[in-house]
Amino acid sequence: MPTVTTSVTELPESRVRVSAEVSAEEVEKRLQQAAKRLGSTMRIPGFRKGKVPPAVVIRRLGRDTVLDEAVRESLGNWYADAIGEAGIAPIGEPELDLSDLPGQGKPLEFSIEIGVRPKATLGEYKGIEVGRREPHVDDAAVDEQIEQLRDRVATLETVDRPAENGDHVVVDYVGTLDGEEFEGGSGRDQLIELGADRLIPGFEQQLVGVSAGDTKTVEVTFPDDYPSEELQGRPATFAVTVHEVKAKQLPELDDDFAAEASEFDTLDELREDFRVKLTEADENAVEREFEQAVLQAVTDNAQVEVPQPLVHARAHELLGQMLHSLEHQGISKDVYLQISGKTEEQLAQEAEPEAEAALRREAVLAAVVEAEQIEPSEQELEEAVAPVAARDGAEPAEIVERLRKGGRLDQLREDVATRQALQRLVAEAKPISVEQAKARDALWTPGKDEPEGEAKPAGAAGGRLWTPGS
Repeated sequence: MPTVTTSVTELPESRVRVSAEVSAEEVEKRLQQAAKRLGSTMRIPGFRKGKVPPAVVIRRLGRDTVLDEAVRESLGNWYADAIGEAGIAPIGEPELDLSDLPGQGKPLEFSIEIGVRPKATLGEYKGIEVGRREPHVDDAAVDEQIEQLRDRVATLETVDRPAENGDHVVVDYVGTLDGEEFEGGSGRDQLIELGADRLIPGFEQQLVGVSAGDTKTVEVTFPDDYPSEELQGRPATFAVTVHEVKAKQLPELDDDFAAEASEFDTLDELREDFRVKLTEADENAVEREFEQAVLQAVTDNAQVEVPQPLVHARAHELLGQMLHSLEHQGISKDVYLQISGKTEEQLAQEAEPEAEAALRREAVLAAVVEAEQIEPSEQELEEAVAPVAARDGAEPAEIVERLRKGGRLDQLREDVATRQALQRLVAEAKPISVEQAKARDALWTPGKDEPEGEAKPAGAAGGRLWTPGS
């Protein structure tokens, strides 16, 4: 029997109220656990430290005090259990209303009001026609890969001429602020690539034209977002001594280059290898583009009402995910906001179009799962967690069981079902050429020459042309 039971009341604007009840047995269990934890730090005459029985703790502190502690510690888990038991996809921050602490042998009641994924009414979604381009790799793309390889294996040779963009210079420099040297502002025998824009803006450009033996005064201003707060926005002067000018020497494009820079014996073999890899990459790109085009076409054919508050809540979620990702890359939220020059609220507003589009797509996929009665099997769930199992050195069945015990299996089941729904849409879609899609879409313009009450041509919205960058 679940420890938390729920009932769901639908509210306007894609919101629900989840009324939850925590069983009396669960409340008592958590009460005893809280009393045991509190007793581990209490000193009471007649008992060893850390060995005060829960019953004594409850008598000494009062049942309500211990129960309040138990509720504080357990409410997060009960909230997650209630959301899972209710079978909803929450969006945004919840409004939580907790009832009075229950008496002995009584359940605990609380309610949650929160936004949920909107519902979609599907239009045409099976066998729709969608434009799909053919994979293509031209000679210029292969040439670019060759040139990048040449650049990676190039050598630097000292030259007796003024430095040009693309050259490297070996320099000493001493930086000063208001005539005083500052920490980290000096360097010896530093190799700088001119035009790479890796230094303070303006520094490299002022070294174009210098020759070996020259001295140069470089004046720059540290950017406002410079990592060192002490230097942000401050003007600085660098005394630069040039020791060498080095030019990049690219290898000749011949079989010797291919043999030295790769596992191939000839330049033709190297070019063909690049062409094969680029073609494979573009084929994968075409698959991703077509998949997204099919989903967008099905979404365009569906009816989905997305209230503005829900869009704004999802925009904040998307922004939070991005900021969390940046934190893992060493960029704090404050630094990012400073770099962007915008507030968190402004960034969330900018994310609203993406948030609305995401909500529509999610609603449509959920509707397809329901319409097609997609229910992943146990084997399919295990296949979905196989990469995680391999990384952890466990069996997929073990991972599934962990998720089941942790109350997270429904989320995995929903994720797998959603993916299967998209795969089914793509498998049933009918790819047509880019030219066919353009010709067909030209026959129908939304809002123009469309008689009132007349349905648009089959696949008109669902046959959207999808090309990179469109």
